[in-house]
Amino acid sequence: MEPGSIENLSIVYQSSDFLVVNKHWDLRIDSKTWRETLTLQKQLCHRFPELADPDTCYGFRFCHQLDFSTSGALCVALNKAAAGSAYKCFKERRVTKAYLALVRGHVRESQVTINYAIGRNSTEGRTHTMCIEGTHGCENPKPSLTELLVLEHGLYAGDPVSKVLLKPLTGRTHQLRVHCSALGHPIVGDLTYGQAEDQEDQPFRMMLHAFYLRIPTQAECVEACTPDPFLPALDACWTPHTCVQPLEQLIQALQTDPDPNPMDGGQRPHSPSTPLPGPGRPPPETEAQRASCLQWLSEWTLEPDN
Repeated sequence: MEPGSIENLSIVYQSSDFLVVNKHWDLRIDSKTWRETLTLQKQLCHRFPELADPDTCYGFRFCHQLDFSTSGALCVALNKAAAGSAYKCFKERRVTKAYLALVRGHVRESQVTINYAIGRNSTEGRTHTMCIEGTHGCENPKPSLTELLVLEHGLYAGDPVSKVLLKPLTGRTHQLRVHCSALGHPIVGDLTYGQAEDQEDQPFRMMLHAFYLRIPTQAECVEACTPDPFLPALDACWTPHTCVQPLEQLIQALQTDPDPNPMDGGQRPHSPSTPLPGPGRPPPETEAQRASCLQWLSEWTLEPDN
């Protein structure tokens, strides 16, 4: 991906209820200040002015978050009912997400389960960051689980790195970045949780990308797979030399795995291309559902990203 501009918004999924965009790196989702030169909110308003909802704070209902430095799949709900159905999937932990990353060093095991509780860092000067349980100043750590699968070993600008697929099984702030750092393999270009290096030695971006997303709402299965940005043809500094697991096989596994669904035993919903029973639309929102959804949307804020 080239750097973001107001015109080059990339759409990877679109229906009457949802958009999934391929967010650029170093791009805020929204901003309440006029000083921001570019945000995803502004890109959406430029591309889809007819879809913007004046009743919302930002014009569009973002279903989840991506850090400023992270690129990749981000889902936007186009109406209140769709936002409520996505919220229900996230609340019940039925959403599947997978990220690609380049991390420092060669990870020895082909698969690692990272299980460090994560809490907010109360240390002076670090209050906008997170840390693992047992770290000085770690407040209210919560259980956090990430699966790491090694794809390739290679070099980035001459230094050993690994290309990995990351599956967060919980949804803590900065979870993947904190977990990779705690494992001893921080994400390349992560200035907050990475190794202390001179600014000029850093790559042009943080090497973390939201690669795959599936939100199995009642009416449709929102599913999107974004292009892999970590290829030698796109970044000459990255030189892979050993393939550990082919990415194509892992994509197939992601697409065929049943959705985690404690409510109905793991049944996957109909995809948009499959005829839906009855009228094919979700039932009307109840007042309780509407209130819950509106509260969730009103509390939606971006975590500061240092």
